Amino acid sequence: MKELVKETIKKDLFINGEWKTANQYTPLYSPYSGECIAEVPAATLEEVEFALQSAYEARNIIASMPSHRRASILENLVKLLEEKADEAAQILALEAAKPITTAKAEIARTIQTYKFAAEEAKRIHGETIPVDAAPGGEGRIAYTVREPIGVVAAITPFNFPMNLVAHKVGPAIASGNTVVLKPAQQTPLSAFFLAELLQEAGLPAGALNVVTGSGSLIGEKLVTDERVQKISFTGSPEVGIGIRNKAGLKRVTLELGSNAAVIIDKDVDIDSIIARCVSGAFAFQGQVCISLQRIYVHEELYSAFVEKFVAATQKLIIGDPLDASTDVSALISSKDVQRALGWIEEAKQQGAKLAAGGQTKNNILYPTVLLDVDPTLKVSCQEVFAPIVLINKFSSVDEAIELVNDSKYGLQAGIYTQNIHTALKATQQLHVGGVIVNDIPTFRLDHMPYGGVKESGIGREGVKYAIEEMTEQKLIVFNQTNSSV
Repeated sequence: MKELVKETIKKDLFINGEWKTANQYTPLYSPYSGECIAEVPAATLEEVEFALQSAYEARNIIASMPSHRRASILENLVKLLEEKADEAAQILALEAAKPITTAKAEIARTIQTYKFAAEEAKRIHGETIPVDAAPGGEGRIAYTVREPIGVVAAITPFNFPMNLVAHKVGPAIASGNTVVLKPAQQTPLSAFFLAELLQEAGLPAGALNVVTGSGSLIGEKLVTDERVQKISFTGSPEVGIGIRNKAGLKRVTLELGSNAAVIIDKDVDIDSIIARCVSGAFAFQGQVCISLQRIYVHEELYSAFVEKFVAATQKLIIGDPLDASTDVSALISSKDVQRALGWIEEAKQQGAKLAAGGQTKNNILYPTVLLDVDPTLKVSCQEVFAPIVLINKFSSVDEAIELVNDSKYGLQAGIYTQNIHTALKATQQLHVGGVIVNDIPTFRLDHMPYGGVKESGIGREGVKYAIEEMTEQKLIVFNQTNSSV
């Protein structure tokens, strides 16, 4: 991998099946080393217009393609990704400072996501309607079909630049839509890598277009352009709410913020869950939508849990993302490091206890554990997106559920308990998009429905569920009597 950074890579826009020289380029820097690793296009409005027109003109080509052919393209992509998995993981480590072991895990999940997309391409179907169940329905046959919606605008974040893109591009191709992809400014190389593979896999020209540059400029054009029929966005609530307000009648899926929590009941063997909770809190520096940010532990287990959790946290290896032993590396930007430090300092000044971490080295924030945190503080009520976790105690599960629900977010939550009645109560009363029993809220498989409530967003991902939101249902009715009604 180190050979790849000896000379700066220069990438072009991918539009209408071709690599297009851009009018402007900007440098891309490694979050870990600070070195310039690439020159990346900064698309103008004219270049975005070209991408949109290409996607719009290609929509009928891919829509009319038989489902087995779309599935075959995705299967080809899977094979190419499997062959180039190491290269893909190295790109993630380079552009996002994702520890290489974690990056490899993301590529494995990305492969699974495209496999699911290939399979679901063959399963898009409607249903027959028993029209004679209503008076006047006699002598008629009715059924529904699902048709592609058209052009999908995919706006993706930096934290899972392969797999979160797959959750938008995979279902779109499977269901016969075209895509204009706007990746995060810090992680464009993985999107260009995907474009290369899909071109080789046989995707028709214009079915995928990749434009990089200013999020506000490109996003505004994609959100307001009448040719775009669906917007799939993963990012901050502020941007997501702005998209929703401007999108009009477009379909919109928003995956937004979270401050995911887990409840640990008094009957739990804490030794069996410490490693899992530490991983949930600090994997990829906490820059995960369902990263474990809040831990609520029953007062009978609190002291022992904190002691063991802190000890395990302090064993994590900090360093170079390209080192296979590294657990935690640099945050995505120095700005995020300073923000996180500010939130830690605010918590300390308001009485929280710093049990681990809190210091930095370059862009690395050491895994940080805070105790006795007031729920109104930023590290509790906002999304930290950094390696920071709080541990507070509770005296009853009802109190813990109330603490979890006391949030403007509601993506996923977890509960560890051996009591089936407690578990059922939690599944019923936790106001989130997904409740994970006897595991951390960070658990996700790529074919499950995934999404939240409140300011965590609207709509669902997970390949099958994304396809439903990328297709229109059409009703067909045949009158067999040929008589007037």
